[in-house]
Amino acid sequence: MNDDINLRSIDLNLLVALDALLTERHVTKAADRVGLSQPAMSNALNRLRAMFEDELLVRTTTGMQPTPRATELAEPLRQVLRQVERVMASDAGFDPHRTERTFTIRMSDILACLLLPRLAAARPADGRISYNTIHLSPALTIDALERDEIDVAVSMGLDHSASIRSETLLRDRMVCLMRRGHEIKHGRLTFERFIAQEHMKVSMSPTDLRFVDDVLTERGHRRRIALNVPHWLVVPHVLKKTDLLAVMPRQLAAVLMDDELRMEDLPFESAPFDWMLYWHRRYDQSNANGWLRDRLRAACSDLG
Repeated sequence: MNDDINLRSIDLNLLVALDALLTERHVTKAADRVGLSQPAMSNALNRLRAMFEDELLVRTTTGMQPTPRATELAEPLRQVLRQVERVMASDAGFDPHRTERTFTIRMSDILACLLLPRLAAARPADGRISYNTIHLSPALTIDALERDEIDVAVSMGLDHSASIRSETLLRDRMVCLMRRGHEIKHGRLTFERFIAQEHMKVSMSPTDLRFVDDVLTERGHRRRIALNVPHWLVVPHVLKKTDLLAVMPRQLAAVLMDDELRMEDLPFESAPFDWMLYWHRRYDQSNANGWLRDRLRAACSDLG
């Protein structure tokens, strides 16, 4: 791209098209994404190639792939377009019943399971509000808030600067879940029985490590992990067919519970913890961001 290019000559619609092309990596799908015809998107791609003096997308045996230059452009481009959306949207006149707005929220699958049903159900019936959820690591979550890539985050124990606000949404604690007919159904779950059993663990969950494994390590013990999985969806199905135990936040266990499962308190001291709401202080007075935060508070209030 020429260093002396006149920014006034750039068609913003081309950047929207480029974002769609880099996301979909398919001309027809990108056209559908932004409401263009396939020939119009092909023409946009040709103009973009001329503008950036790069092929941007090249055909391969596995489909269209971005060039190194396109990969370099992808993230800054999304940030630019998001900032333009912010500028064009009148926050002072935000009306959830009339606004067409997509909010991006960072949350894990645990929190999505807890909050999304309530959040989606509470969407204004006469509005055009939508939600986009993503799961980021703690460090990337703070970075995304700083860079204005997400509207809010729901997580726990994030280290952040004074530019990030936080408040408690929901108090929780760890419990143990097992099948109702488990061999230790007679009598309570003692520490000795807990340690003697085989367990399944969700490797993506920081709660397991912080509130269970670290506590056991301090006491000179560790769980016998027979099954390690990356997500929560499979947990109840495995428990119902095995004698494995699983520890998890009580709020999630309450959602997963049915007649085939049983919940027990942990047989050792484990501190309660808080699910927190995080946002950037630039949105302290934002009507739109404030509305979203209120919806999340209400969803957690319903959970008790």
